[in-house]
Amino acid sequence: MAYTLLMGPGQFNKISKALADPRRYQILTRIARRKELACSDMRCDLPISAATLSHHLKELANAGLIEMRREARFVHMKLRRKVWREYLAQLKRL
Repeated sequence: MAYTLLMGPGQFNKISKALADPRRYQILTRIARRKELACSDMRCDLPISAATLSHHLKELANAGLIEMRREARFVHMKLRRKVWREYLAQLKRL
């Protein structure tokens, strides 16, 4: 079965760079465990400042790995599972 490349090399590289940071990988793992996770819940679990968490979340979102939804003053995150599967499929092709 032929695999159609849906993810361009730019996005693949952004994801690889984002995941190279151990803290971002830890954050992504926590998000992936749930259907959706509130940023405030994540903040309580990690010993980092709100600004640092915000930076890491921005990097994951810019790489296309997470989707962020604002509800009033709360932010909810979820893993973009299709993007994650495409990334893993490309890794398998190496």
